[in-house]
Amino acid sequence: MGPFKRYRDIALVILLLAVPFFFLRANIRRPEQTSFIDRTLLTLSAPIEYTFSALARGISSLISEYAYLVDVKRDNNRLSYQAARLQAKVNQLSAIEAENRRLRRLLGLRDRVGSETVSALVISKDTTDYFRVAQVTLDAPAPGIKPNMPVLSLEGVVGTVRRVAGESVQVQLAVDSGFGVDVVVERTGARGFVRGAGDNSRYLVRVEFVQSSDGIDNGDILVTSGVGCRFPKGLPVARVTKVLKRDFGIYQSVEAEPVVDFSRLSEVLIVMSGEDNCKPGGAGER
Repeated sequence: MGPFKRYRDIALVILLLAVPFFFLRANIRRPEQTSFIDRTLLTLSAPIEYTFSALARGISSLISEYAYLVDVKRDNNRLSYQAARLQAKVNQLSAIEAENRRLRRLLGLRDRVGSETVSALVISKDTTDYFRVAQVTLDAPAPGIKPNMPVLSLEGVVGTVRRVAGESVQVQLAVDSGFGVDVVVERTGARGFVRGAGDNSRYLVRVEFVQSSDGIDNGDILVTSGVGCRFPKGLPVARVTKVLKRDFGIYQSVEAEPVVDFSRLSEVLIVMSGEDNCKPGGAGER
């Protein structure tokens, strides 16, 4: 078995070497010179050549597509990174533009007030059990700030200074029961007096001394009259939410909500000029 196996292996090697040679020989000969054996080899080799050629084309196509996908992925990653950087710049520019608009409006409010003012940032907020802001603390490093000075925002009246402690200022909000300011109905000019309701569960003020004959409806805006608590004239204070005409008496029952969203309050102006007359029983009270 040993010599036979050795001869068999040698014969297989010779056959494997000879077959490609005869296939090559048959392919390079001219058609008129091919013999029956050559034609037979060509016939047998044609499907094999076609199969291997198709396989080679498929492999080449897969490699090309893979290389293309790798390039596309690399380009997509690069474009995504560039898009993210551009979006970050857009967001930054938008934030800067929004801040510039706020500052321009704040400067416009300062010009409207026509009095000396100090700008301040809200640094803390005390909330109630109902998640309502009951009090804010400002960072206002300026001398001369005193209790009862008016505090304004871009939306309108915030309240008055309650306490000054170093560079921190506590503000009494317009919804606090100790707050009061003389107002007029912007639409009709009807007079009234806004007083904080002191309701911890909702932002609410009450409008007192509105005569039954005066025109006032839901949605009306109440603005400062310029009389009483030293607030500049024409600043929004509250929006009417409920009007109840009584069957007796000379005054209507009116409820309103402040125009300022205290939960989003971030920047304010403190009006510095004038004497203190916002205390209960002062010039601002009726």
